[in-house]
Amino acid sequence: METMGMKVNSILSVALVLMCTFAFVFTASASQAQVCTMSGYKASPGMSAAAARNGLTITWDGDKNQEIRLRLAIDNGTPTIRELSVRHKGRSWGTLASNVTPEFSFVSGIRRIDRETREGLEENGIKEITPEVYEKYKWDPFWDAPLNIPGTEDMRQTLGLPRKPEEVKRGTATYRAKSCDVKTDGTRLAVTFPGVSMGIFSGQLQYTLYKGTNLIRQELIATTEAPSIAYKYNAGLKGLAIRDSSRLTWHDLANHIQVYQFGGHKNDKETPLKTSNRLLIAEGGSAGSIATFPPPHNFFWARESAQVLGYNWYRKDSDTSFSFGVRQAENEEEPRIKGNFALYSARPGTSQHMAVYFYVSADPAPTTRTAVMAFTHDDHFKPLPGYQVMTHHYHMRFGLRLLAEAGPDAEIEDLRALKSVGINIVSPVDNVGTGGGAGNRPAADTLRMIAASVEGARRHSDKDFLVMADQEFYGSVLGGHTDLLFSHPVFWTYGRTAGQPLVEDDPKYGKVYHIGAADDLMEMVKREDIMMSMPHPRTKNNAGYPDGFKDKEFFKDAHFQGVGFRWGMGLDLSERRLCEYRCLALQDDLLNWYADDPTPPKYLLGISEVQRQTFGDGIYSSAPVNYLKMNALPNPNDPSPVIKTLMRGEYFVTSGEVLIPSYSLQGTGNKRTIVADVEWTFPLDFVEVVWGDGQQTDRQIISTTDLPAFGKHHFQIPFDTTGKKWVRFAAWDSAGNGALVQPVKLILTGATSAGAR
Repeated sequence: METMGMKVNSILSVALVLMCTFAFVFTASASQAQVCTMSGYKASPGMSAAAARNGLTITWDGDKNQEIRLRLAIDNGTPTIRELSVRHKGRSWGTLASNVTPEFSFVSGIRRIDRETREGLEENGIKEITPEVYEKYKWDPFWDAPLNIPGTEDMRQTLGLPRKPEEVKRGTATYRAKSCDVKTDGTRLAVTFPGVSMGIFSGQLQYTLYKGTNLIRQELIATTEAPSIAYKYNAGLKGLAIRDSSRLTWHDLANHIQVYQFGGHKNDKETPLKTSNRLLIAEGGSAGSIATFPPPHNFFWARESAQVLGYNWYRKDSDTSFSFGVRQAENEEEPRIKGNFALYSARPGTSQHMAVYFYVSADPAPTTRTAVMAFTHDDHFKPLPGYQVMTHHYHMRFGLRLLAEAGPDAEIEDLRALKSVGINIVSPVDNVGTGGGAGNRPAADTLRMIAASVEGARRHSDKDFLVMADQEFYGSVLGGHTDLLFSHPVFWTYGRTAGQPLVEDDPKYGKVYHIGAADDLMEMVKREDIMMSMPHPRTKNNAGYPDGFKDKEFFKDAHFQGVGFRWGMGLDLSERRLCEYRCLALQDDLLNWYADDPTPPKYLLGISEVQRQTFGDGIYSSAPVNYLKMNALPNPNDPSPVIKTLMRGEYFVTSGEVLIPSYSLQGTGNKRTIVADVEWTFPLDFVEVVWGDGQQTDRQIISTTDLPAFGKHHFQIPFDTTGKKWVRFAAWDSAGNGALVQPVKLILTGATSAGAR
């Protein structure tokens, strides 16, 4: 152990050590004129850009019959919003901001490998954390908190501690722009300013505007060459004018309206706000209002808690100006999980997209709030006819809490909170096996916990709400962790002594299994029709898995349905898709590994990792859900229809903003058609068809930037199956949100239509 620690510390020490024809000129200072290019700009009805010596003016049609005007300039190298105005068409312009500048800051630390990752690697025969191993596996942690200095309380969870104060770097963006670039992409327009520096990061500032909506995306696109960087960022606008009518308004975590009218003294630094829905609005009297908010999902790395830590900020800079925007905290608030705050990973040379959204409106704050909340369906998973919304792998300690809180009738507030956001199937996982507090639990207590979960699930279910009694097998006999989802109650204990039968009759619980080896577990799974899934693959205790047992028969078995999908365990803002580097890459590997096997493909199952949740927590933003194709919920006594639906892959996974109500692979022979209905809120970025031949993965990306926000589209995509063995489909929007259907194995489809969803 000491040798491994010395190696890790050694590794960490190393880490510490011709202008176009279409051009215009606008003035950056009294003595220096700057050139910006417009070769990529295409005028279109409802979106226009015009050049003049004093800047670039963009005018576009928003939503609700509104029109927005944005004037950009460069002042001494700094991109400046000279004017931001909005109006209802046919009325006078109202100016919401003038001479304001973008504000970005960051804090970074050093990325480390956590104990759970090390344990998973050791199970896979990787005993030594060499520099090569460290570099490969450090980017997808869960138990890491790079800004928790010195972090000595985390030594049980994280390698290479204590942390040193000099590891932490801070910086604020500075600008030396000499030009800008204007490009049209479908119905959107991007304006980019190079010359941005922010400590260890350098890159460009970009504004993206979307015809048909009042949405503005401001982002810093930057890279770093420093090794092992984990970071967070804050972003916003600086220099908004304070007038008599100016005020900030937000909803607190109890959903009460709060107002600040700038009557206090000026602030020395940002004032964090724990707002409901991550949303803060600045009102400018009769001119209208501006809302600020982050991307709804990929702004958040995975945590054991969904407690809101204050994702908005404001700062009264003087009696005449203020700033506001979005932020992340530097550490977890709950002492017990201080070591679980991993930040973003910044692989060297990757373009990190640090984004903040603004929504401008000619209307007052309440109307603006309603318009912004529509992008996330009011932070609610939209009901779809013929579908049920499921969350899985929720660590609420269901059975133990019921035992501790007076039995199965005890109130579990988490369930009501989950139901309130549109979830109607909850699959919590009680801890069994050797970890997560289960290792020292007597067998009798395990059986009591299972019984409490089973009865509690029945009692807390309703006609429109199903609770399941599922489990996570810590230290699984298969390796890593294994989720068990049950078609009916099954009683079992971990451990089987020499000569002990696999199954014994218990006078209280009836049939009880004793599981001591992989063969025992698989026998129980097959007899009782249990579905297995691997949560958080390639991270935590599943680091090195499922790669480590890909050739094992138990993993090839159809009962091992697939792996968990959860962004944030290694959240990298260079990803275009949620969990692109870990989950989606793994799914394609899985499909290629077993492309020739006459077994169902391995599926992705959206999971949570949160322990307890209540009203006011960031439930909607923290995890994906699964839309199961089921007309109705089953009886609480028989959850088997849920298991059958999951095993058939008749569901799609989504963050909530992008939905795929129907999908099929139609046709015969090699000439097929992928047919999908997709709907979305944020402007859709692209849909993709991904396939493999058993060795290589390829894809067709279909740009959807010509489609408006809040749209629906019926896609019919010709697909030649020649040389292909599997195919999958997904849709992704411009805010990092998305949805994916389950893959189809072409070897199983024959010459008829397949994959209907």
